[in-house]
Parts: sequence; C-alpha cells; structure tokens
Amino acid sequence: MKRPISTAKSRVALLGTLLIACVLGAGCRSKADGEPEVRITRVPDANPGGPEKLDYMEGTVRNTTAGQRIVLFAHSGVWWVQPFADRPTTNILPDGSWRNSTHLGTEYAALLVDAAYTPPARTATLPGVGKGVLAVAMAAGRAAAPVIVRTIHFSGYDWTVRSAGSDRGGESNAYDPANAWTDERGFLHLRTAERDGRWTCAEVSLTRSLGYGTYQFAVQDTAHLPPSAVVSLLTYDDSGTEAFASEVDIELSRWGDPKRKNAQYVVQPYYVPENVFRFESPAGTVTHSFDWEPGRIAFRSEAGSVQGPIRAPLAAHVFPAGVPVPAKETVRVNLYDFRHSQHPSQPPIEVVIEKFEYLP
Repeated sequence: MKRPISTAKSRVALLGTLLIACVLGAGCRSKADGEPEVRITRVPDANPGGPEKLDYMEGTVRNTTAGQRIVLFAHSGVWWVQPFADRPTTNILPDGSWRNSTHLGTEYAALLVDAAYTPPARTATLPGVGKGVLAVAMAAGRAAAPVIVRTIHFSGYDWTVRSAGSDRGGESNAYDPANAWTDERGFLHLRTAERDGRWTCAEVSLTRSLGYGTYQFAVQDTAHLPPSAVVSLLTYDDSGTEAFASEVDIELSRWGDPKRKNAQYVVQPYYVPENVFRFESPAGTVTHSFDWEPGRIAFRSEAGSVQGPIRAPLAAHVFPAGVPVPAKETVRVNLYDFRHSQHPSQPPIEVVIEKFEYLP
C-alpha cells in the first residue's frame, strides 16, 4: 500500500531538518575547536609583597589573528596590570608563545585581547571575556620561600628598599637596592646609577602607615640637580584600585625644563590645576613638611634643618579641598630620572635626607 503523500513529505522535511542540524552542529564543533585560547606555562612564586621584586611569566596561545596581544595581571590586594601601566601589553611571537616580566602576587592571569583593548592599571575584579577580551587564563603563584626584602633603619623607623621596577614619572625605571643606604651619621643616601647597561633609581618606603599628622623631611641641597632629576617625598596607598589613593607629594624637580621652578606641593591628581603649587627651593639644606588633618593639608618649606622656633618659610601653601583620607598609605622617599630615555647622557645623581620626623 502506498504511503500517504503527506507522510512522505513529512519524512523528507524531517530528514532535511536533521541534515541541517548535523551541518550546524559540525559547524559549532569546528568553531569550538578554533576558539581563541591562552595558556600559562610558567607562573612565578606566590608573594603578596609584589612591588619589591620582578619575575617572569610565559605561555602560549592558539587560534589567534594578527594584532592580538597578551595582557598580564598579578594579584596583590587588587589586580595590577603587568609589567607596568605604561607598558601593559605583551607581544605574541610567531610560534604562538609569549613571555614578559611581572611583579609578584598571589595569583596571576593572562588575557588574550584584541588590538583596541585598553586594560585598567589596577582593578578589584579581573576582566572577563568580552569587550575586547578574547580568552582568559589564571594560575595561583607557586609555593616558595618568602622573598627576602632589604630593610634599612632611618630616623627611628624601618624602611623597605625597592628592588623592582616602577613606572612612577610616566616611564618605567629600574630600581637597585644598592642605591639606598644610611651613613655613620644616620643620614639616608639615595642615588641613581648605570649598572649592567641599565639606568637604576632608588626608593625607600616606610613599613607602616602613620595617618594624620605632621611629616617633616630635612633634605640637603637639591638646587644643583639636573633638570630631569626628581626627588619625591610622598605618601601613597597601593592597596586599592584608585590611581592616586592617599597620595600627597613634595616633589623637587624641574621636570626636564631648566626654566621651570624646581619644587612643588601636590595633592593628587596632579592634572587638576588647583592641586599643584610650584615654588623655588634654594641651595643648601631645606626642611619640607606637611601637616595633614581632616579636610585640610598645609605645606611648608624652611631653610636649614628645622630645630627650635618657627622661622619665616621659604614657601607655604594650604590645600582646603581634595584632601585624601588616610587608609593604608605609607611614606616613601624616591629618587629617579624623569623620562630617562630622553636624557641618555644623564650623570649619576645622589641626594641626602638628613632626617624624617612624624608628629601625630
């Protein structure tokens, strides 16, 4: 008996549907096999004190196209882009491998991104796939012995000496712990020097937060420094995601321009004109200070190592707005060369901080 025509047509339609489904399914499997992928094949040690040391990460990618790159992150309180905010991407080599340096953290991540992707300098939450991120790989840091960090004692406080690179000043600088020391008088010395073909700088940071109060720094002559040299006396909190968290600066520099005044007070962010006060710091020892209290911060600079009665200031300025609230910030003393790649013949620099004092 012949089957009804309607039934035959139904079977044909069903077979057609199944065939289309198979083709689409094969297409989906093929797409899955060709999805972008990033892997981490070498992960550094786990260490929460990441800013003080550099290591490297490496890995591989699959199914990439021209223009795609890698963005690395290390987690130390928050996720920090690596190796520096001014160098946030890692190139993919022709064989599909990648490798770059990173500050240490407890976890690490590698993102495969497109050419237009701009990563955050730091973020509480790691970016996921989408909006320019094509693939993500994460790995916990390797268990290892604690990193030995050099500490020096100055003015009654312990200070950590930076050994890892930093992008403070708008360009990455290398740091060498040998560039910071105290002499027989207890004075702190910081220097820049060329070592093994690299320009190295110096920084020390207090090992604890102090909060509101008066901060004083007696600094020997900085008027002789070359225009691109920078001496920063500051507080800074790197535990959060804000770019200028609790940052207050006394900066001694002409920022590469011999005609500019050689010092400034700053309540960050610096690009707000009301947050910067520039002045000329004379030759000889000068004591720079700031009095930080809720909603107000007053800066002052006086000739000599301030002892005894208050003298007429060389410069003074009060910021009544935009004043940060203390959190986990620490005092830092930093010496570096501003945009050092533009000053290849820069001579070595040395500065001396006679004393630091804090009054709550």
